[in-house]
Amino acid sequence: MTHYDVIIVGAGAGGGVAAGVLAEAGKRVLLLERGGWHPFARERRDHLRNHRLSQYGHNTGPPLDGNPRVLVDRQGRAHLRRPHEGGYHNIAAGVGSGTVVYGAQAWRFLPADFRMAREYGVPAGSSLADWPLGYDDLVPYYERAEREIGVAGDGDAAARRWPAHRGYPLPPLPPNCQGRTLRRGAAVLGWETLPPPLLINTEPYQGRGSCVRCQHCVGFACPTDAKNGTHNTLIPRALATGRCDLVTGAMVARVATDAAGRPIGVTYFDADDRPVEARAEVIVLAAGAIETARLLLNSATAREPRGLGNRHDQVGRHLQGHYYPGAYGLFPEPVWDGEGPGVSIATTRFNHGNDGIIGGGMLADEFIMLPIVFWKRALPPDLPRWGAANKAFMRDGYRRVTGVKGPVQEIPHPDARVTLDPAVRDRWGLPVARLSGHTHPETVRAAAFIGARAREWLAAAGATRTWGDPPGLHLSGGQHQAGTCRMGDDPRASVVDRWGRVHGHDNLFVADGAVHVTNGGFNPVLTIMALAFRTAEGIARDW
Repeated sequence: MTHYDVIIVGAGAGGGVAAGVLAEAGKRVLLLERGGWHPFARERRDHLRNHRLSQYGHNTGPPLDGNPRVLVDRQGRAHLRRPHEGGYHNIAAGVGSGTVVYGAQAWRFLPADFRMAREYGVPAGSSLADWPLGYDDLVPYYERAEREIGVAGDGDAAARRWPAHRGYPLPPLPPNCQGRTLRRGAAVLGWETLPPPLLINTEPYQGRGSCVRCQHCVGFACPTDAKNGTHNTLIPRALATGRCDLVTGAMVARVATDAAGRPIGVTYFDADDRPVEARAEVIVLAAGAIETARLLLNSATAREPRGLGNRHDQVGRHLQGHYYPGAYGLFPEPVWDGEGPGVSIATTRFNHGNDGIIGGGMLADEFIMLPIVFWKRALPPDLPRWGAANKAFMRDGYRRVTGVKGPVQEIPHPDARVTLDPAVRDRWGLPVARLSGHTHPETVRAAAFIGARAREWLAAAGATRTWGDPPGLHLSGGQHQAGTCRMGDDPRASVVDRWGRVHGHDNLFVADGAVHVTNGGFNPVLTIMALAFRTAEGIARDW
């Protein structure tokens, strides 16, 4: 049995950062990942089997068979879900996880995002709370993530919105046709805009090439390796030290503990389904908000029979993701020029300060949509889904329709949660995640408000017609999943402390979106990375 200084479960945004920081600090690291590498050379450009549209499968993982989850609907009915099906709330399994296939929007949270309860009060029935740390605590780690992983953006525009923002290492992508069109609409409305910060090389950076503006960004690996994630930055740095062992195809079954209940390592199944035990001084869980919670629950001990770190029934609660309200607009002239990644203009005007609304969200233009995605998600509601009229609109409308949408600050609900299903097991015989509950009604109100602003923006930009689906109450997890091991000073109301350490266990940490108390009105990946830098620095210092 091999002994390490640190074992990290999950090689995504958080786990990859932690591996790089700790290996470079001299620690011997075991990095376990249930998926594999997803290089572009093995990429399938399948429009029906990708992480953007998993109609018949996906291009990441986990495998479709042997990895079910159970989704409980609002009527209490349980539904078995495979990884590519709706309601599974899948994030990519692989080295780099979602950072291989994401759209790479790299937003910081705003100062008010860390103190939502103080700003707005706590709505009845919600579990809205403040973070135990603030924006100022994360500024140096945001900066580190922006430089060491690589973010392109407009530093002057960012400095007007985010305190102590010193700019980005890379310039923003130039606006495309839809961005220029929407900029005119924002000017009519008097809205300030900026290019979304992107974890994309807009010029050669760190030995890798620049973006070629292809049309297959979100949902696919990058053909020029210009999309920056942990798979091509911090993990290669960790491996280069010679002190990090990366094991792929590793399914971690439980955190191992000694007779006193102290974590001493993990038990996992290797790629050949053989059980393996590994030991370490410190264990870091970074498997995503759903799987990290599941792992803690599956690691119950005699001292903690409801799950490791779950003395107060907080593990798995407060599951959040992001509602993504928005709208589509039909323009008299083409607004599509085929220049990827597509997203090129955003406004943060409505993230806070909206009368009668708790929080709000960011709005940006849409990534280039595959034609089949356009057909499934962007057609006017009264258009037939087949026949001559549909074909005519697809031919003519595809280039004249654009979308505006963005993530909304969700108001967490304590009963939106991950538990263990009492009957369903995965291929290794482990209880699977059971997902139940829904977000808070205030989330729906905020989403409706932001959706209306999207239609307003499109109309001001010249759209002759706008449409969009009204939001409803449902469980939200998805690719921005967060909240199931929330951070806090009080062990009775949280799972980890302000350093990501599980309450009651000085050597067990969480370094993914599970620790988010609230998930901001932005894509959360940069905050996951910043917190992972901070947590890993603390481990390197104290251990």
